[in-house]
Amino acid sequence: MLLIADSGSTKTDWRLVSDEGQILAIQTDGFNPYYQNAQQIAAVLEAQLLPHLNGALVTDVFYYGTGCTGPSVNHIIADGLQAVLPGLQTIEVNSDMLGAARAAVGHQAGIVCILGTGANACCYDGSEIIRGIQSLGFWLGDEGSGGYLGKTLVRDFFQERLPNELRDDFRLRYALDRATLLENAYQKPFPNRYFASFTPFLSDHLAHPYIDNLVTDAFTLFLTTYVKRFPEAEQWPVHFVGSIAYYFAEPLRQAVKQTGLTMGRINKAPADELVDFYKKR
Repeated sequence: MLLIADSGSTKTDWRLVSDEGQILAIQTDGFNPYYQNAQQIAAVLEAQLLPHLNGALVTDVFYYGTGCTGPSVNHIIADGLQAVLPGLQTIEVNSDMLGAARAAVGHQAGIVCILGTGANACCYDGSEIIRGIQSLGFWLGDEGSGGYLGKTLVRDFFQERLPNELRDDFRLRYALDRATLLENAYQKPFPNRYFASFTPFLSDHLAHPYIDNLVTDAFTLFLTTYVKRFPEAEQWPVHFVGSIAYYFAEPLRQAVKQTGLTMGRINKAPADELVDFYKKR
């Protein structure tokens, strides 16, 4: 059996594909080899993935994940998988960026962006990534991501930049104090997940001009900082993968138009398209 994974920092979408072509969708927590070791990953897999496999013999795993930037960290994911799936014959661990590109455009050329808990972008020639950005992660980058949007919202709340009606709604909804905020930001793991958890407030209030501008400005910053720098941006369409791109599609389209780029497709989660990619291959 074939197991395909599309993993972000918040969640992982799995597709178990039988030899007859039947597909089982499974979801677990997300993984990031910069925050977790192989033993921690294996523990999550054992608790959240294995019960859904029902003893199925998985022989091949194709994993695409955030933080999988090269052999020095990719082996952490591979070791975690091997620990819980000892019958594996093939384990391929690749970046979530390559998975997004293969899912979004298959064997066509295009610029592909991830806008989920994190953010990234690349130029894909239909076979491989030919140009990318040097992602610096949550604290030093990820403009336009769920983590960045949530961080901007929380910062504006504490610095009293939110309009009164939004500030009152935020206070009632989260009852957030400074000590709790700083603990989650600097002491607990996965601060990007924590700040991304505030994005539902943004989507619920997207009709408010302040929120619409906050989101659109974040997307514009992402596009101008990274995508516009690609020489191919003048000719190639720009495709997007991820929950943030999906749920904030309208301000994203506005930002693409304002920056003079060509809008491509928006795909919430690439797992199903990756199944098609491997079927065709």
